[in-house]
Amino acid sequence: MRVSFHGAARCVTGSCHLVEAGGKKFLVDCGMFQGRDDLGQENSHPLGFDPREISAVLLTHAHLDHCGRLPLLLKGGFQGPIIATPATRDLTAIVLMDAAHILQEHSERQLRHHEHAPSPLYSLVDVFDTMRCFQNTARYGETISLAPGVEATFRNAGHILGSASVQITERAGNARTRILFSGDLGSSGRSFLLPSDPPSDSDVVVMETTYGDRNHRSYTDSTAELRSIISETFRKGGTVLIPTFALERTQELLFLFRKWDLEGFFPEGSRIFLDSPMAIRSTDVFERYADAFDGEIKDLLARQVDPFHFDRLTLARSSDDSRRINEFRGPAIILAGSGMLSGGRMMFHIEREIGNARSTLAFVGYQSEGTLGREIVDGARTVKIFGQEREVHINRAMINGFSAHGDQRDLLDWCRKMAVPELSILVHGEKRSMEGFRKVLPQIGWNQVILPEMGESRELPSRPL
Repeated sequence: MRVSFHGAARCVTGSCHLVEAGGKKFLVDCGMFQGRDDLGQENSHPLGFDPREISAVLLTHAHLDHCGRLPLLLKGGFQGPIIATPATRDLTAIVLMDAAHILQEHSERQLRHHEHAPSPLYSLVDVFDTMRCFQNTARYGETISLAPGVEATFRNAGHILGSASVQITERAGNARTRILFSGDLGSSGRSFLLPSDPPSDSDVVVMETTYGDRNHRSYTDSTAELRSIISETFRKGGTVLIPTFALERTQELLFLFRKWDLEGFFPEGSRIFLDSPMAIRSTDVFERYADAFDGEIKDLLARQVDPFHFDRLTLARSSDDSRRINEFRGPAIILAGSGMLSGGRMMFHIEREIGNARSTLAFVGYQSEGTLGREIVDGARTVKIFGQEREVHINRAMINGFSAHGDQRDLLDWCRKMAVPELSILVHGEKRSMEGFRKVLPQIGWNQVILPEMGESRELPSRPL
């Protein structure tokens, strides 16, 4: 067995790993690189392998940095199946359609300002073609045959709805090799989804390290901080802007706001706007999978009580709905994409409020290097929005206890559930987070650790049966 890395190697996004086993080639994820250039050049570069040679794709979850280049894979000649959990399949359709829409809008905007503009990376038609490849669905714990002597097992990763870690096993003669791809791992601080459940033993583990060098603030402290920010902003007469990821973070916040509304926290006349068609459609999908949730949400869904909608919430489905938000003059919270300010409807609200010292921009998720969100979090005094330089006067807050990514403590706990592998490979993290996690792994006996370069290929160790 051999593995090579074509994304998320010494960076956070673009997850894409190639496994050669049983004379076949398989991909684990094919995600988009995200940052200032996520609409163009970096994602249009060659994939690093021939898509026509890939027998199947094993998709860990539906975030864009894990599924966003799947249509490009098909455009390059891939004809095999894409295997994922049912929830991941349903959410991927929403994510890719939204991406195609944003790519088209970006291309049209470029064309208005330049005589020549690059064509979109892919279209809605390409997305429809991609979704036809989702012929096989994977259930947690179920073994799927990929080729003679090669099989895969999906395990709950606890990250977002449908997320999975994937173990690939190759048996050849009297030897066996097992490689586990963590996918993105969930945080233990919240009672939202069921917790991660890795297999007990793997020879090689490829794992994410997004927060490998630090621990999150507690969920209780984070919710208290968000309440305080909302109260103070409303007192000053401002608006709270929350750039949010459409999958899970939005649903978690809606559930939280629903509870606070029942407690009488929000002032009379205040509104909460969800300005994201993608998040609205994703919420509908979440309500189909009651068994995936933990605690109170599972109980509500089982009793057919809606955990995400309430009277104070306004859903902005259309562009006209989005523009009408500007007419509201009372205390308001606006949830909109994208989570890293790399596009989406939140950009229009940011444009309006960036100079308003009474309003607050509250980040509740990871901000990747090279994104506008990261610039603002890092304290930039001026930023460029729609090509115009703007001064930043809006208050800013970073609340990391809401992250769907496990922190260093969570990652170590996940590792402790398994036997020590012969080799661990760290991906999906900035240099400081990967190096920070590499330093603590020996504490639990994981001494053989590497950080691969982009395009690096390694033959994997096998064990006698």
